[in-house]
Amino acid sequence: MSSLLDSFELKGLQLKNRIVMPPMCQYSVKAKDGKPHDWHFSHYTSRAIGGAGLIIMEMTDVEPDGRITDYDLGLWSDDHIPAFERIIKSCQSYGAKVGIQIAHAGRKAEDAPQPVSSSPIVFSDQYKTPRELTTEEVEEMVTKFEQAFKRAVQAGVDTIEIHGAHGYLIHQFQSPFTNKRTDKYGEDKSLFGKEIIQAARRVMPESMPLIMRISATEYAEDGYGIDYAIELVKEYKNAGVDMFHISSGGESNSGPASAGPGYQVDLAQAIKSAVDVPVIAVGRMEDATLSDQVIREGKADLVAVGRGMLRNPYWANEASLTLGGGTLIPVPLRAGFSI
Repeated sequence: MSSLLDSFELKGLQLKNRIVMPPMCQYSVKAKDGKPHDWHFSHYTSRAIGGAGLIIMEMTDVEPDGRITDYDLGLWSDDHIPAFERIIKSCQSYGAKVGIQIAHAGRKAEDAPQPVSSSPIVFSDQYKTPRELTTEEVEEMVTKFEQAFKRAVQAGVDTIEIHGAHGYLIHQFQSPFTNKRTDKYGEDKSLFGKEIIQAARRVMPESMPLIMRISATEYAEDGYGIDYAIELVKEYKNAGVDMFHISSGGESNSGPASAGPGYQVDLAQAIKSAVDVPVIAVGRMEDATLSDQVIREGKADLVAVGRGMLRNPYWANEASLTLGGGTLIPVPLRAGFSI
């Protein structure tokens, strides 16, 4: 029986514990060129100092107009690599492993002059109506993802996460709610995601695991639910995904009836059980005892803590102490925890 504080290994990825800092956009005004800067360096390094086993850097986009806002990160140019490399090396020096979430916002690209999507369906009256990508443009988009994956590897990541959740471009293609196409990407709604996965595998070392974040249910009247998500996960696993990060929602303005502590754990457990694949549970997991229980009961393999780590960079260290473990922070800070 494993615990939150136990190590975890998947392919060549070795984590010192099962605590994940999930990707959370910073919307930093200094990132208009797509490059992370000193804020991002301090933000991520402090969580590595705080003891997190895995840090997944925020949604990083494959082209400028693929960002949620103009203040998000990108990897559409080789010029971005050094700034990411600086952060990754710093986090790794404190014992954390680092991944980057690669994505495209699609119809949710708020600042794009003309957002694009699987079909010309607007998200809400607060957003612009997207233009439907042609078949050739979808194929070109896969190439843009591949180039971003290659740059992430060059920057020194330990893993990569593909963002197929929360109503962004891959999600827009995989959902019957938003994909009304009649070409090959409409006939097989998982095709775009599978081609992106295959693109990642072409440029990633064989020993590097590939993670994919998906929404396991959409909360929309005409949206998909857990059974559809399980079939997606099977397709994506066969295409080359090694672990799934299980979230929910994003393709409609509806949400769960309740979003209390651990509200998405059952979704993670359902996918883990049905597909026999490692999963990350996320969603109001800042209670260390709850997170530990989820691991001990085998409902998930890793636990991602978002808001808790935003409030406290040393959440992992505090969780370890709460659960009876030792301090995870570097030696110079340990005097603060001595009696």
